[in-house]
Amino acid sequence: MSGASQSILVVDDEAQIRKFLRISLVAHGYRVLEAGSGREGLALAAEVRPDLLVLDLGLPDMDGKELLAELRRNSQMPVLVLSVRAGDSEKVLALDGGANDYVTKPFSIRELLARVRALLRRPAQPGEPPGTVCCGPLAVDLDGRRVSLDDREITLTRKEYDVLVALARHPGRVVTQQQLLRDIWGPTHVEDSHYLRVVVGHLRQKLGDDPADPRFIITEAGIGYRLREHAP
Repeated sequence: MSGASQSILVVDDEAQIRKFLRISLVAHGYRVLEAGSGREGLALAAEVRPDLLVLDLGLPDMDGKELLAELRRNSQMPVLVLSVRAGDSEKVLALDGGANDYVTKPFSIRELLARVRALLRRPAQPGEPPGTVCCGPLAVDLDGRRVSLDDREITLTRKEYDVLVALARHPGRVVTQQQLLRDIWGPTHVEDSHYLRVVVGHLRQKLGDDPADPRFIITEAGIGYRLREHAP
């Protein structure tokens, strides 16, 4: 079992969804808590401090993004949004608002479990030295500002390096286009997505990463990019 001693809080107003998730997660060794409303979820999150929050956006007493904003005032626990809202704008708002990942309903339980494992695997100690992030043969040395592939150093432009580091700081997590453009090009360029596409294209060429079957950089269409935690 993969989740021994790890606790997950499911906040969703649909009892059948909560039951399905509870059965699936418990079967994989996780401890599961449930809340059917936003206020109940916030109270449980503060009291129990679970390792992960699975959050529906359509709650009866508040929008899930409101819950997320309130949670982020004093907690950095990983949050996986699970919602019927499939629009790119909803995903971007949730991810920019502090969600770590986003899965739409109906969903594959295998995919959801993989996303859960990825979020729980990541260390969450603030202030810890970043060190080196590895994705199979790709290594990003955040302290030494070096990138190597198969133990061979790769020469990147400043923007290529900055994009790769932004993804490497959050392995397995989607980083939105707006966030990358804002952080790397500045707030006046948040709509200039072609800048980002060009840099990611050059970065993939240097890493030998096929965009149709990527080993390293995954495109989340209309939303952003994420770096695999483990290369296939």
